[in-house]
Amino acid sequence: MLLSWIVSNQLKSKFSAYSKIPVSNGMSGSEIANKMLIDNRISGVKVLTTAGSLSDHYNPVNKTINLSRDVFEGRNIAAAAVAAHECGHAIQHATAYHWLQMRSALVPIVSFSSKWVQWVLLAGILFLQSFPQLLLAGIVLFALTTLFSLITLPVEIDASNRALTWLETSEITSSRSHTLAQEALRWAAYTYVVAALASLATLIYYIAIFIGGRRD
Repeated sequence: MLLSWIVSNQLKSKFSAYSKIPVSNGMSGSEIANKMLIDNRISGVKVLTTAGSLSDHYNPVNKTINLSRDVFEGRNIAAAAVAAHECGHAIQHATAYHWLQMRSALVPIVSFSSKWVQWVLLAGILFLQSFPQLLLAGIVLFALTTLFSLITLPVEIDASNRALTWLETSEITSSRSHTLAQEALRWAAYTYVVAALASLATLIYYIAIFIGGRRD
């Protein structure tokens, strides 16, 4: 929890600082996103604005890149980095990137698991001695969410790499601003690393409870 708080605050701090540094060509996040799509010959993807802060995401179901207003309208390094990163996901989708396909296949399973897993785990702990299979079922459900978190890591890292490569080759960023874009996306990636580690640690915790209860 402490690590997650530190990373979250650093991420907000970095994006706040880099949102004050303009891109040299004056393009907004939405313009950058559309240009990256065109340069990569991606069609049928719309760039939209969405409510919230750092709520940016790509929706593979309706093929939309959803940018928060600060990113959509922003003409700065932070907006450029985020917009290009979300375009990276659209390119992954268009090119059938295998890690993204795996994550997408897990979405309906994880949605079901996330809805029931805490209740199953709680009931499994309460009835561990009389019905250990219930906790085991909860562990399996939680393992699926952990797997989803782990698969998310290469998906996010690859999207950032695609974004940074394009930002540099298209000369959206200069040598100095490119370093700042790299740092911004690195801290964004750290949030997924922390989430994956937390999920893995929690999974190990429940497994330890199950093993300990069986021994008793």
